[in-house]
Amino acid sequence: MLLLLSLKKNHQICEVIKLNFPEYKFKFKSSENNRFIFDVIRKKYVILQPEEWVRQHCLMYLLIEKKYPKSLISIEKKITVNGLSKRYDIVVYDSFGKVNILVECKASKINISQDTFDQIARYNLALNANYLMITNGINHYFCTMNYASQNYEFIKGLPDYKQP
Repeated sequence: MLLLLSLKKNHQICEVIKLNFPEYKFKFKSSENNRFIFDVIRKKYVILQPEEWVRQHCLMYLLIEKKYPKSLISIEKKITVNGLSKRYDIVVYDSFGKVNILVECKASKINISQDTFDQIARYNLALNANYLMITNGINHYFCTMNYASQNYEFIKGLPDYKQP
């Protein structure tokens, strides 16, 4: 189902689709033929691309449905993985500053594949999260890490935030 929002970029119309998340209210603005969405964590408008649309929904899911405080969430920060500079999508810390949740977002038209799981596993080598989430906005996958057996186990969803 298409949402009543389209983006004109490089003479193409990019349609933003309804995602498999609850409906959230977002702030938008347009400038110089670009459409922007307000990111409440970065406290600024960012260019609305298909992956950003998914990231913003996932962020609202973490804030509203799972009750994680804004102060524990980080968006698109640089990390070093095997000597290469990479950027994660979303990290949620616990109250002690340890990475609790690592989220990888893909545009809704991107199929989640083994490559996606390999990507988040590589990122997690540097971060050591307790939980992983992979989403393209349509399909969501949740895992818990088992460091003793060096694998991840699929779970039904992420835990709600619990104050220490």
